[in-house]
Amino acid sequence: MTDHLAPAKEQSPAQGSGLTARARAGMHDVLSNGRGGPRSFLLFAGPAVIASIAYMDPGNYATNIQAGAGYGFALLWVVLLANLIAMLFQALSAKLGIVTGRNLAEMSRDHLPRPLVWILWAVSEVAAMATDLAEFLGAAIGLSLLFGFPLIVGMTIAAIVTYAILMLEGQGFRPMELLIGALVGVIGLCYLAELFIAPVNWTAAAGGLLIPTMPDSAALTISVGIIGATVMPHAIYLHSSLTQGRFHPRSDAERRRLLRFSNIEVVLALAVAGMINMAMVIMAASAFHGGQTEVAEIETAYHLLNPILGGAAAAAFLISLIASGISSSVVGTMAGQVIMQGFVHFRIPLWLRRAVVMVPAFIVVALGMNPTRALVLSQVVLSIALPAPMITLVLFTSRRAIMGAYVNTPLVRGLAILGAVVVLALNFVLLAGIFGLPIPGLG
Repeated sequence: MTDHLAPAKEQSPAQGSGLTARARAGMHDVLSNGRGGPRSFLLFAGPAVIASIAYMDPGNYATNIQAGAGYGFALLWVVLLANLIAMLFQALSAKLGIVTGRNLAEMSRDHLPRPLVWILWAVSEVAAMATDLAEFLGAAIGLSLLFGFPLIVGMTIAAIVTYAILMLEGQGFRPMELLIGALVGVIGLCYLAELFIAPVNWTAAAGGLLIPTMPDSAALTISVGIIGATVMPHAIYLHSSLTQGRFHPRSDAERRRLLRFSNIEVVLALAVAGMINMAMVIMAASAFHGGQTEVAEIETAYHLLNPILGGAAAAAFLISLIASGISSSVVGTMAGQVIMQGFVHFRIPLWLRRAVVMVPAFIVVALGMNPTRALVLSQVVLSIALPAPMITLVLFTSRRAIMGAYVNTPLVRGLAILGAVVVLALNFVLLAGIFGLPIPGLG
């Protein structure tokens, strides 16, 4: 193994205090003996589960409700496309951390020109703040609606709970992973219940999933929001940090088996996230499309769900929203620490980062802005910021000098470039629409 593949000694802020000696011994045993099976897989599960929560945050709720209410099942294919792109890039991010022992932000600092590093850091910080705006507001809205609190009270409770959960990071990997995994389970069960309650036209849903259509320019804006809410910049940065120091393989054979376990986890975790996103669109389409097509706000969706699908569906919707907002806000804060330390080698106290990133949400509420509208716009900001980590990740994982024998194959490199081009093209068309330029083929 060449020197450039040796694990870095610098510890990422997302690494916590590591795994127990027993867990490490079990992982070495599995990798050295080549054993498989569900129990062996669980030893390595965790990083993709944490990253996956970013793919079902409150920003997804806002864009998916608009997509389902306004266009029925027509934009389900966009959710599927976004999820496939996400799988590829999260797998590449995890591979970068496993092979190099460095995360994406650190690699950018080490290999890119200094002015570009500062620009990427600034863009990434803006994206992180836009992420937290969506996540924090979503949890606050859910708490406010479920318990009848004023929104500002919901925001305060969400801030306290989020900070308390972040304190688990000092206890090592597992407590945080188990808690995030449990919250993902809560979200999934809530939407499974929604699908049993809602009268779904599964034939139409299958058509929307498999046949790409773009009804008009407004649908395009929502589609870009879906991409921004699904393929998350901060999740790409975070995943490489979660894998970089978690476990150090002792040989190429162990490293290859570790990468195989990582890829399996990425596919499974993001498949669950993708199905939850599709369930959001399907629920909104079944409940609102055709009668309530103008539903564009989380609050409106909740109030309409009660008479349409009943109190159980409305309660499940809010419980899933709260679980989503709190867990994704925790993950967003972890990613913000990774971005700052990786790009500029600087770290601020956790409480200060939480305070700073919450400021935009409080400003939105203080100014009387529409919270759901702010959620959707935050997802557009994320989509515009997304090409930066996507492009750098493709560049680094395609360089043999960095990745050695684990460099991207031509097929993987081609698919990654295609995914980045799709996102860039959507962003270009969105910006053209914002500045009033005509978009051929769209009404």
